[in-house]
Amino acid sequence: MTQSLQDLSHALMEAALKAGADAADTLAVQGNSVSIEVREGTLEHAERSEGTDLGLRVLVGQRQAIVSASDSRPETLAAMAERAVAMAREAPQDPHIGLAEPDDLAQGWDIAAYELEDSSPEPDPDALMADALGAEAVAKAVPGVTQVQSAAAGYGMHGVHLAASNGFSGGYRRTSRSLSCVAIAGTGADMERDYDGDSRIFQTDLRSAQEIGQTAGERAVASLNARKPQTGCYPVLFDERISSSLIGHLLSAINGVSIARGSSWLLDANGKQVLPDRLSIIEDPHRVRIPGSRPFDAEGLATKRRAIVENGILTGWTMDLGSARQLGLRSTANAARGAGSPPSPANWNIELTPGDHTRQDLLRDMGTGLLITSLIGSTINPNTGDYSRGASGFWVENGEVTHPVNECTIAGNLRDMLGRIIPGNDARPYLSRVVPSILIEGMTLAGS
Repeated sequence: MTQSLQDLSHALMEAALKAGADAADTLAVQGNSVSIEVREGTLEHAERSEGTDLGLRVLVGQRQAIVSASDSRPETLAAMAERAVAMAREAPQDPHIGLAEPDDLAQGWDIAAYELEDSSPEPDPDALMADALGAEAVAKAVPGVTQVQSAAAGYGMHGVHLAASNGFSGGYRRTSRSLSCVAIAGTGADMERDYDGDSRIFQTDLRSAQEIGQTAGERAVASLNARKPQTGCYPVLFDERISSSLIGHLLSAINGVSIARGSSWLLDANGKQVLPDRLSIIEDPHRVRIPGSRPFDAEGLATKRRAIVENGILTGWTMDLGSARQLGLRSTANAARGAGSPPSPANWNIELTPGDHTRQDLLRDMGTGLLITSLIGSTINPNTGDYSRGASGFWVENGEVTHPVNECTIAGNLRDMLGRIIPGNDARPYLSRVVPSILIEGMTLAGS
């Protein structure tokens, strides 16, 4: 009989203690996924995967080691435990490692309230293929689209269980359903491509193949006949599709590991203003039907809603136990880990305070400048926040989009940029990062 994830994680933990570990925690992950990709009306690629991954972290004094495997036989568990303990005894000492105190562990959560799992049957491959073909057909029918590079549909389900020798034991399952389409307009050197897609926990929440195919096609056609913009200093509007990357740079800069290493452009910013006065960044890991939601982190601590930035003021760092101990602080319950990696800080669901203006209002107010819909590569100095990225999108004159642009670079300093952002009100509420279009005035633009 196949063992449950709970049984596997506990068996592995017990094997580690028997092998000589002073403390241990285990992560058991089990999942299956299926993906279908079509091209030119026929099946291009089909893939199904199933598997179980086991991760073990052992502590011997202030030394630790991590091993992982995809084999759950009893003899494999015993060998993993023995190998991990032997590795830990040879590892360097780290005064900051250790499990959570039992009194700090999460307890009494109601996983059903999070709605992380769609109870409807797994879609069969024919249904996934029908969705992909539907999106492709709609995109191809858009005037100006010359081909569809790919259309894909997928489904996944995975379960996790975490157990530790401090008494913690908990797990949950999560489903996902996705649909995407990439369309190409034009021919030869003048070809342009763009995409649309959606990913949800519940099948019934997924946007239709009609909408995704239509949007992908229209976006590709709108990008035709792009040219380089003039070099200069202009207002830049980050489209809602890519605006969350700006907030992502801030989140990376306040990661506890970066702060502990002293390699962050926000190293001195705790308790100081980093956004305009009325703007906040809220982290809420308890939102219903959102992929980033979870009742506990990878160290068994209860997740909680918190204001990372409140009315423009940075309130603190994002920490797991190790980085918090290094900084002399308490964990914010933001530990994440994989089967073969130790815990490290990560953010869950993020929301930036929306603005009062629509995207069209922001376009009107910017006058002449650049609307960015795609970012390419990045050069970001982690110590100074100097920012440079390739971009493409649309040129705006007198508040109106006039033509597409590409092959340009935008540059600035993240601390200065974030301090004067103007958000719109067009964020999609079902994403893990709810960030609207963002206008920043006076960025350097390098084009022709």
